Amino acid sequence: MSEPKKATPYAAGLIVKDIVDKVKETGLKDVVVFIHGIGSGREAAVRALHANGINVLSIKDMTPIPHNGCRPPKPRRV
Repeated sequence: MSEPKKATPYAAGLIVKDIVDKVKETGLKDVVVFIHGIGSGREAAVRALHANGINVLSIKDMTPIPHNGCRPPKPRRV
């Protein structure tokens, strides 16, 4: 059986389903979601939480944003 690719909506749904199955017995019903990074699995993970019976209270995007970026390379000398 092949494993799903990372950062796809399908993979995000599978991971969320595994997590929800593990925490269901603790009585978890409401969550606050912090999202990092980019990819198509971001929204799918939040949707999968809702589809598996977890109430999403808020979503916060914690993706790091560069203020000025990296130092540019020196000009080429010929």
